[in-house]
Amino acid sequence: MSRTSREVRLAAPPADLPTARDFTVVETAVPEPGPEEVLVRNLGFQVFGAAVTTALGQDVANFPGLHPGGVPFAPAVGEVVAGGGGFAPGDLVSHGAGWREFAVLPADRCAPLGDALPDPLLHLSHGWTGYAALTRIAPVRPGDAVFVSNAAGAIGSLAGRIARLLGAGRVVGSVGSPAKARRLVDELGYDAAVLRGEPLGEQLAAAAPDGLDVVVDLVGGEQLRAAVEAARPHARIALTGALTAQYATAGPRMRAPVDLDLAQLILKSVRVTGFRADDHPDALPEWNERFASWLRNGEIDFPHTRISGIDRAPRALEDLLAGRHVGAVLVEP
Repeated sequence: MSRTSREVRLAAPPADLPTARDFTVVETAVPEPGPEEVLVRNLGFQVFGAAVTTALGQDVANFPGLHPGGVPFAPAVGEVVAGGGGFAPGDLVSHGAGWREFAVLPADRCAPLGDALPDPLLHLSHGWTGYAALTRIAPVRPGDAVFVSNAAGAIGSLAGRIARLLGAGRVVGSVGSPAKARRLVDELGYDAAVLRGEPLGEQLAAAAPDGLDVVVDLVGGEQLRAAVEAARPHARIALTGALTAQYATAGPRMRAPVDLDLAQLILKSVRVTGFRADDHPDALPEWNERFASWLRNGEIDFPHTRISGIDRAPRALEDLLAGRHVGAVLVEP
């Protein structure tokens, strides 16, 4: 085993959305695990939006703000090299210490992966979040019209296909470019796409003329407002992201105010619920089982980009923010 490990650290507080220049890759000694700790060799980690806000010093849920010299948070999977806490060398685990080649963590912050999925990196999909939204928070019923905002992202790229497999009759997603709109329909199981930056109300009326029954919103702002206006009676809306706050270039972070027509929500008995997938841990093993089955049957795939080399992680984040990827972005150190 190597005696050194490389990790990505924040070099300086970003003035705006982070770029590759705001990070540096350093070499350190492989850490030694203490009592009830494990040493994990990371096989892969996900580059995702929360790194944006933490890099600007803001706390995100349970993730503390990142400051110069700190290593960004990221979901990761790896192989146990040494340690205790019930784990043995060779065990595959998931944890939150990505952006590095080796990590030492308390054993209770690692979750065993098991063998439900054929590739450990499949555990880095955000299908669990979409599945929890569409089964627990805004359950899909046969024939429902479903709208997913940010539909080409890590969650949305799977949510459309999941909605279809759960019985949705029509699935519509929002994206930022015509090229992504084509991929949404041709590859990701969507019936239609609406474009950010153009009149969303008119586009949704054309894409789902009978209205929406289920909404999985990852953005907020104008997209949520348009979805509420298009909602049918007794529609269910799951709020699971706020990219208008995370990717804001001005104003306070982690605030996503939006004007909604409360009269419409009340008169149509629309249910709006904010949630995090972690609030529904029972959904994870259920998702893994169904995901594995759908993969075997060729009913779903995992849209993602794999990037080799930890030194390329900062550029991967910059490209993610620029909208250059569809699906999840994974780095294999």
